[in-house]
Amino acid sequence: MKLPSSEEIIDDLAFFDDWEQRYQYIIDLGKSIPGLPESEKTPEHLVKGCQSSVWLVESFDNGKITFDVDSDAVIVQGLLALVLAAYNNKSPKDITQFDVDGYFEALDLERHITPTRGNGLRAIVGKIQDLARANV
Repeated sequence: MKLPSSEEIIDDLAFFDDWEQRYQYIIDLGKSIPGLPESEKTPEHLVKGCQSSVWLVESFDNGKITFDVDSDAVIVQGLLALVLAAYNNKSPKDITQFDVDGYFEALDLERHITPTRGNGLRAIVGKIQDLARANV
């Protein structure tokens, strides 16, 4: 399944009446991500700063960065889907210029996840932005 765009996700989440439904949507998005083979779940791919284990593998092709991700927590896998919708298969310049704060604000996300999950989400975004900046 192809992930919806960040704009489509914002629209989709606005459709739901409560956060229980929104969480289920986010979890379902996470289930659509194929995950990583065990051979890729290595210390060098582990994102530091996350409560759950999160692995991030990047590849470069035709000036764009593609990310493969996985987590050992279902809700975090869903949060990774939200991040992929914003950053996957984009140029380093597009990644560094994306307004992630505006995106998260539009999702009304950080008010509805624990501070620890929020810190982990920021760690993932920071790693992606660092990778993009290194390749601009």
